[in-house]
Amino acid sequence: MSARTPSGQAPARPGSVQALLVVLAGLVAMGVTAALGLWAAGAAQLPDAAFWRVVAATVVIAVGGVVEFSGGASGLAETTAGLTVIPLSVTLAGALVIAVGFLRPLRRRAPAGAGELGAWAAKVAVLWLLGLLGLALAARQTFRISLGEGAISAIGDLFGLTPEVGFAADVPLSLFFGLLWLAGVLVLALLVAPGTPLRDPLPRLREAVRPAAYAMVALLLVYVVVGTVIGLIAAGTRGHPAETFATLLLGLPNLAWLGLTLGMGATWDGRVEGPFSLPMPPVLDQVLRSEDVQALNVGTLSEHDGRVWWLVVAALVLVLAAAFVMAARSPARLPLWQHAVRMAVALALTVLMICLVGRVSASYGLSVLGIGDLGGDLAGELFLRPRIWGALGLALLWGLVTGALGGLLARAVGRRRGTRPGSPGGT
Repeated sequence: MSARTPSGQAPARPGSVQALLVVLAGLVAMGVTAALGLWAAGAAQLPDAAFWRVVAATVVIAVGGVVEFSGGASGLAETTAGLTVIPLSVTLAGALVIAVGFLRPLRRRAPAGAGELGAWAAKVAVLWLLGLLGLALAARQTFRISLGEGAISAIGDLFGLTPEVGFAADVPLSLFFGLLWLAGVLVLALLVAPGTPLRDPLPRLREAVRPAAYAMVALLLVYVVVGTVIGLIAAGTRGHPAETFATLLLGLPNLAWLGLTLGMGATWDGRVEGPFSLPMPPVLDQVLRSEDVQALNVGTLSEHDGRVWWLVVAALVLVLAAAFVMAARSPARLPLWQHAVRMAVALALTVLMICLVGRVSASYGLSVLGIGDLGGDLAGELFLRPRIWGALGLALLWGLVTGALGGLLARAVGRRRGTRPGSPGGT
């Protein structure tokens, strides 16, 4: 016998219209976030009405899509360009909207089984691929590079050089990675969100990993909220509000989650050369602007600004809070060593994700007659990459220590309230 609603009718399964609304809401959220961020960054001044094509490319990149850059000038000259960065503010906006939209029809209805969940997810995925296909096809544009004035411009006029650089989305790869991104968002939403009725064996599978998943998502979101507050204060007190809002709308999680890894002691390597500037606090640019690769960590940053040590304090407080939340939501009488191991694994996976999505790489250049450095801001390079193994080792160590401490705190709170962590009356 099928489950009934209070009116006596079986609840309707989510349909294509609801799936369309979920996809449209997600794409609109990402498009608006990207458009506002790019507008604040000055992209509205791009020639040939290229702004909306850049917005489309930004959304494609935000969901894991591949946008390739190419250049050309003439037989005597060559232009090169490359960019690898994920605008995680756009990513996060879409993920949150799609997750909420996907879960909403599942609430207050009969428990859903694997087949019904699969059918609902498939409807969303098909429409998502169609929307992403349209964006990927629109994400292409070519720009002409100005040679400026003086000798370089004279060389260009003499040889008839018209250097150009363009971008175009790799449609098949963008659809593939975009589908993987959607699958990850939907699975994580089911793992984290409370109150979504599922039929066996799905509840048992979810309850096994939900405390750790919930704690890690909460940790990442708290960092984003703290970063937002700091950014808004900076925009109101330090000037350059447009640049600050561009950073908030395009790369806030990039900065916030970088701060998490730095606070835990991780080191990133990077360098800034040429006219590039990092969309980050000036202290980062000061450390990385060098002819050699520089190590970016709390030690090197503190040489320019001692306040960066607050990153360590923030990591200690917030990671320990996440460990407590995980322990409080875990089954009763779970041994402390299991709290520690679960926290270590969860934190290591979280740091690995940050290291993979937080990389930054950008370069461009113009060469004429084989001469590759013409000056005049016509060449530059920027990159930021993590020392992954060191970061993962530190994450495991932090997870083991905070996991054990979080378990002890959860037990103490449970005893004080007369309940046990993970029990019906507990936290």
